[in-house]
Amino acid sequence: MKTIKPYFVIEDFDGAKILKNIEKAARVCYKSESSENSAENFVKKIINSGHESVIEHEKITVLLICDRGVTHELVRHRIASYSQESTRYCNYSHDKFGGELTFIEPSFWEKESVSYKIWQKSCEQSEENYLKLLEEGATPQEARAILPNSLKTEIYVTMNLREWRHFFKLRTAPAAHPQMREITIPLLDELRKRLPVIFDNL
Repeated sequence: MKTIKPYFVIEDFDGAKILKNIEKAARVCYKSESSENSAENFVKKIINSGHESVIEHEKITVLLICDRGVTHELVRHRIASYSQESTRYCNYSHDKFGGELTFIEPSFWEKESVSYKIWQKSCEQSEENYLKLLEEGATPQEARAILPNSLKTEIYVTMNLREWRHFFKLRTAPAAHPQMREITIPLLDELRKRLPVIFDNL
C-alpha cells in the first residue's frame, strides 16, 4: 500500500494565445480593431462588463491526481470533458502499478491520530482483500466493489474558461469538501499566476 498527496498538472498552456483567441472572437461582436498588445486589457474589460460568454471559446485541460471521492463531485459539472482511470480495466496487482494500491492521504486527520490509523488500517484491509479476490479469479471490475473512495485516481478535465470560473466559485468555497478544496485552491492560485485577467477576481 502506498499513500500520496493529491496534485495536478496543467496541460499545454499558452496564456497569450488564449487571450488573443478570446479577443478575436469578442471583437466580432463589436466589429472593433485589435492591436499587437491589446488582448489582455480588452478581455479584462469584457469580463468586467459581464460579457463572459466570449471566454467560452477557450479551454484549459488539467490532469488531477486525487481520490475517487473528489471525482464523484467533480463530474457533476456538466459542461466539461472527462477521461478517468478505470477500475474496471486497471488491474492493480500488475507490475505497472507495483502490485499495490495507492491511496490519497486524508487532509483532515494528523498522521499520528487515532482517526488516521483507523483509515490506514481500513485501506490496508481493502488492498489485501482486493488482491485476494484477484487471486481467486475475480476480474478487476468485480474486485473493485470493495475499493474505497480514498483510492487514488487520475482524471483529465477540460472545461471552457467560463465553466472553470463557475467551478472555482463552488469548489474553493468554505462549504466545499476539504479534499476538494485541498486541490482546487492551489490550482486556482496557479491559474491566477498564469492567466490573471481571467481568474484574479475570483
